[in-house]
Amino acid sequence: MAGGGAQCLSFAGCNFLRQRLVLSTLSGRPLKIRKIRAKEEDPGLRDFEACFIRLIDKVTNGSRIEINQTGTTLYYQPGLLYGGSLEHDCSPSRSIGYYLESLLCLAPFMKHPLKIVLRGVTNDQVDPSVDVLKATALPLLKKFGIDGESLEIKINRRGMPPKGGGEILFACPVRKVLQPIQFTDPGKIKRIRGTAYSVRVSPQMANRMVESARSVLNKFLPDVYIYTDHMKGISSGKSPGFGICLIAETINGTILSAELASNPQGQGAAVLPEELGQNCAKLLLEEIYRGGCVDSTNQSLALLLMTLGQQDVSKVLLGPLSPYTIEFLRHLRSFFQIMFKIEMKSPEEEHKGAGSSYKDMNSYPIKSFW
Repeated sequence: MAGGGAQCLSFAGCNFLRQRLVLSTLSGRPLKIRKIRAKEEDPGLRDFEACFIRLIDKVTNGSRIEINQTGTTLYYQPGLLYGGSLEHDCSPSRSIGYYLESLLCLAPFMKHPLKIVLRGVTNDQVDPSVDVLKATALPLLKKFGIDGESLEIKINRRGMPPKGGGEILFACPVRKVLQPIQFTDPGKIKRIRGTAYSVRVSPQMANRMVESARSVLNKFLPDVYIYTDHMKGISSGKSPGFGICLIAETINGTILSAELASNPQGQGAAVLPEELGQNCAKLLLEEIYRGGCVDSTNQSLALLLMTLGQQDVSKVLLGPLSPYTIEFLRHLRSFFQIMFKIEMKSPEEEHKGAGSSYKDMNSYPIKSFW
């Protein structure tokens, strides 16, 4: 027994490290993770995971973190979520999105409003980019009543892998009480917006991506506008690259996203900007086809905010659950003893009033009951 009488939870393996640390911090329950890559040639925590643990230590006060010599066992006793004005250099092996996703979960529950500058890679091929989180996660937070002028994500400098050099500012107000939501009707797509960015390459790259993405999307609706963002000098980071991020918005305020980035310098074959734009447009159509009121990137954030909201029923419609979300539901049960009621939507219900057949047959209305 530790942490003021809270039962210490025990896990094995390196998977879902962020989920476990975030939920441990929010629930106040200590945790122990064993066998972190114990059988690999290079055992223990990776540099980006150690960097994440340092970030958790910065935003809390009084946390106790113990790691054994080989880095294969981690003990974490959470302190108070403190917040305030902070700076953090993220590991360039993962993007800023890896760290920002978890900060979005923690920020509304701090003692002081969080204002943090994160430095590193802003866009890569692995994690959600800062652009996508800005366009999708912030409107989701607002639905739960977390809003105000102080809620913002601002990209000061872009940084592409492998060297990074990007910088963003994330600010979030404190909200002790969250509104319950009823978000079960996604509505029809009314417009598509996006950003095509290029750094340390020809500005023409962005225009070529825009043309190819529009060639696919304009077949479905006319209101498609993709901004080009070409940063120069110090704002362009340390490595060349380009990419595109697309956002579809519905009449009911659902926001779905897709993104692609070029291969890092010196890794893999060169990618044509035309291919990248076209493939990203197809990914967006696939995301729309999956359906749901929250895109697959933010499923776990929506479920967490439903869990931590008032003792009232919240309902949300999700597309097919990602493996990450399924594990997140299991962790919510372990840390908070919260169970979700999940219902499958029948194909008849899907198409009633939809007027088109772009939705997926496996949408899940999820309720949180207290």
